[in-house]
Amino acid sequence: MLNMDFSLAVTIATGEQPWLASPRAGVWRKPLAREHAEHAHATSIVRYEPGARFHAHDHPLGEEILVLAGTFSDHTGDYGAGTYLRNPPGFRHAPHSEDGCLLLVKLHQFQPDDTTHLAIQTDRAAWQDAAPGARYLPLHGFREEQVVLVALAAGAPGIEHAHPGGEEIYVLSGAIRDADGSYPAGTWLRRPRGSRHAPEASEDAVLWVKSGHLPA
Repeated sequence: MLNMDFSLAVTIATGEQPWLASPRAGVWRKPLAREHAEHAHATSIVRYEPGARFHAHDHPLGEEILVLAGTFSDHTGDYGAGTYLRNPPGFRHAPHSEDGCLLLVKLHQFQPDDTTHLAIQTDRAAWQDAAPGARYLPLHGFREEQVVLVALAAGAPGIEHAHPGGEEIYVLSGAIRDADGSYPAGTWLRRPRGSRHAPEASEDAVLWVKSGHLPA
């Protein structure tokens, strides 16, 4: 088990972690949270070398992907950097990358009746204004669960908010800080249910944010 106590706050500077081999040659990963089984709850940074591929396989409790760099592919298409993918329970594919790619991947974490398949090219989507110095791009919502991209301008005041259902953040670019520390690009944070903070950008920042989904 790795970081499977959801009552604890976790912060990982993923750039400082070593790459670990996956069961497939040419595919490497940095586990962030993981059950012991190979096909179970997992959150990871995953890297495909050029030409790497998996055999066809299922995701009984879904797969969520954000393409961080390169191009990720399966039978449904080719997905460049910035693409947000949701493959629902029962989805079957044989993923590969001809030129290599870097991904944020969450496995086996869907609610069983969340059956939406998504492929959103975030670089072409319309962002919305929030507070001064903050914009957001909704990606997915199901019951209490929400997934968004958030852009924060450096120097804008922090927006204090609570996380009744918990929160995860991956810092895509720039850097943020709150009362507990500073978090540059590549940092993954998970905060438990009932926590709160007021993050602000020390540099212009873009964040992937998921909330309302952590188990009690």
